[in-house]
Amino acid sequence: MDAREKILEAATKLLAKAPAADVSTRAVCDAAGVGAPMLYRLFGDKAGLLAAVVDRGFEEYLASKRAARPSDDPVADLRSGWDNHMRFALEHPNHYRLMYSPELTVPPAAAQEAHELLHGILERCAAAGRLTVPPALATQMIMSANVGAALSMLTRPEQYADPQFSERLRDAVLASLTRPADADGRHEGDQEDSAVPVAAATLAARLRAEQSPRFTAAESALLEQWLDKLSVG
Repeated sequence: MDAREKILEAATKLLAKAPAADVSTRAVCDAAGVGAPMLYRLFGDKAGLLAAVVDRGFEEYLASKRAARPSDDPVADLRSGWDNHMRFALEHPNHYRLMYSPELTVPPAAAQEAHELLHGILERCAAAGRLTVPPALATQMIMSANVGAALSMLTRPEQYADPQFSERLRDAVLASLTRPADADGRHEGDQEDSAVPVAAATLAARLRAEQSPRFTAAESALLEQWLDKLSVG
């Protein structure tokens, strides 16, 4: 095991046992049997070390998401993704809190990859005509709700004792952003012109998925921009 792996292994173990989502570089160096200069040479500073620890801790979780085969129902995949995210957070509380800590000045690559994987599912939802807002906006809304729920349950468990809380929030968020596969273009009670944003989001996603030979790259980009504006409603 090389010095980098020894340091990451030591920091991971210390983080799992820490009462708060933090570890000291001195404790990590002592546990890994290396000097502070080695740690700083490999990771730059404490923030760089903690970001690397988060990425290491999230690797198994992200690997399972990368390997997951898309189902025929992208909205069902969203529900499954939400639940898997929440399960990981509750099983690895210190890694999770650290990942989204404002004190972590070096953004973990894992956070960006998780965002991109969610965006990919939402592009599929849009292409299938199931999304009522642009995929980029839906990604922000779902990720914010999922992360917020997880952090709330981790930091204030006494206030979120309802075992169905996560599922209730998940269903409420997804219901506001998606529509049934057999919908006629609008949710029950919506205005009739709500069909326009849905259609625009669908066309924009299909344009991104497969460029039409009828348009130049510039024309496709302009059309996508117009469609995204229409999909906001």
